[in-house]
Parts: sequence; C-alpha cells; structure tokens
Amino acid sequence: QVQLVESGGGLVQAGGSLTLSCAASGRIFTINTMGWYRQAPGKQRELVAHIASGSNGNYADSVRGRFTISRDNAKNTVYLQMNSLKPEDTAVYYCNFEIVQGIQVYNYWGQGTQVTVSS
Repeated sequence: QVQLVESGGGLVQAGGSLTLSCAASGRIFTINTMGWYRQAPGKQRELVAHIASGSNGNYADSVRGRFTISRDNAKNTVYLQMNSLKPEDTAVYYCNFEIVQGIQVYNYWGQGTQVTVSS
C-alpha cells in the first residue's frame, strides 16, 4: 500500500504565501508524475500544477508566475510554493502521484489540505 500525507495548508491573508508538501510512503518503485489539484466549494477539482521526473513544472494559467512546484525524489515528496495568494485560491488542495509498482501504474491521492485566503 502507498500512503500520501499532505501538510502546510492554513489561513493566510491575500498577498501572502504558503508552502504545501506531500510525502509518499509504502511500496514505491518509481514515481512518474507528481501533481497538485484543488477543489473549491461548488466547483470541480482542477489541476493546479504537475511535474514529471527530471522536468520543469506545468501550471494552470490561473497560478502561473505565482506558484512553483518542485519535487525531491529521494524523499518521495512534492512541494507547492504559493505566493501572492488571492481569495480565489481558496480551496482544498490534493496531491496526486502516478506510481509504478511492479509492472502496474497507479494513481494515488492525498487526503486534502484546506487553504483559505482572506481578503
């Protein structure tokens, strides 16, 4: 089994910063893509950013230039540095890992962490 544990959410004023992290543990051979999604109340879950091993991050237009995704393969961890936060960034943020186990590839989700940006 693989477990993803997120941390770093919270309440911040507009213009502030937060850093989210998500660490995977368990039976892991290789992690292909690591990503962050978010879901605001009444809205569908949307991709925020994702990063493949050895590549730069890709971002949603709404966060490009403000958010930075990075990964530490040795720690099986992905980070999301969020700067210049806006009230519309308020959502539950979920990490997602595409993990190779043997000859199979599986998607795993974190439990979600709340980010609230006050105006």
